[in-house]
Amino acid sequence: MSASSAPLAPWECEGSEKREAVRGIFAQIAPHYDRMNSIMSMSLHGMWRQAGLRAVGLRPMDQVLDLCCGTGDFLVSALRRLGQGGKATGVDFCAPMLSLASKKAPQARLALADACRLPFRAGSFDVVTVGWGLRNLADLDAGLQEAARVLRPGGRIVSVDMAVPRNRLIRGVSRWLGVAVLPRIGAMFGSKTAYEYLPRSTQAFATREELAAAFQSAGFRGVGWKDLMLGNICVHWGIKE
Repeated sequence: MSASSAPLAPWECEGSEKREAVRGIFAQIAPHYDRMNSIMSMSLHGMWRQAGLRAVGLRPMDQVLDLCCGTGDFLVSALRRLGQGGKATGVDFCAPMLSLASKKAPQARLALADACRLPFRAGSFDVVTVGWGLRNLADLDAGLQEAARVLRPGGRIVSVDMAVPRNRLIRGVSRWLGVAVLPRIGAMFGSKTAYEYLPRSTQAFATREELAAAFQSAGFRGVGWKDLMLGNICVHWGIKE
């Protein structure tokens, strides 16, 4: 097979090919996803989600939608802050991940659906959260437009995701860890290619400024962002106009 006809790596795919590649990756890693998350983040990922919820000022009565909810960690964080009248709904297009979320967050409503085509009426939610998910969308603009559609006027959105550090030294160390170390750890769980996807998709994803501009184009105002973990994590937020 020639190089020109070789199949694309998951981080090189676009559109429907990316959708299916990403779905396959997360179906493969679902059984050990939580353990790898703890290893990669040094068990700090819960703190980063809390920072995201603080950024949007989650209120006890809010109706929350978590996009790309995975195994349900953001749902658990949100449910701890919600009162009796608040509700949390999670959406993911990967059935094995959603199955794990149903066990971790049994109080949440769950839907097997694509974040770019949400099965909800306009203006259904007060807050949209997405953790480490926008990078994986087949169409970033469509996903953000859907988030804006299902939010009520004045509703808030927050994204917590990987980022490329601005500092050259930190960027170099992070890239080395992502390219040389992370896939080897993933190989121990039988998922080398899946864990090559994380650093490579981070490198290919929108910059902080580009993602903020995409938020604005989707109809969000008051858009801002904050770096965490030496710039390896970035929290973006906005308010629906």
